[in-house]
Amino acid sequence: MTHGLSARRTRMWAEDGQVGGAEALSFGVLIFVLGSLSVVGSWSVVDQKVAVSSAARETVRAFVESGGSEADWSAAQDAGRQAYAGFGRDPRRLVLRRQTGAFRRCAPVTVTASAVLDLPPVPVLRSAARRVVTSARHTEIVDPYRSGLPAAGGNPCA
Repeated sequence: MTHGLSARRTRMWAEDGQVGGAEALSFGVLIFVLGSLSVVGSWSVVDQKVAVSSAARETVRAFVESGGSEADWSAAQDAGRQAYAGFGRDPRRLVLRRQTGAFRRCAPVTVTASAVLDLPPVPVLRSAARRVVTSARHTEIVDPYRSGLPAAGGNPCA
């Protein structure tokens, strides 16, 4: 009887199956690292979208509160680039476009901001897009009770 007990003890303490889980551990770490890089890339797109939206909003606000001249548009672009740079982004990559008619009371002014984002490379996922263009549009109207500007008619916002 003692012979059967010692055989079972050696079988319990043997290290025969210990190597079986090592490759699962390495693949798990690899998947974790690649997943983390993918999440970082996705978050940078979200952060870029917030920065571009802020730049469009600040540009249109600065332009609507100005006199409507080309010098005022240049100053509004500077305000938008400062807002974009406040997110730690390079303001030279920001493109601002204005869509407006005559600058008068109640006239809508729309600014579209866009920027190119270079994503960090993920080693195995080479087919994924590495450059993403994010854009945002913001519209505001010129103050209906503002002095010094022509109105649409008798009613300020008719």
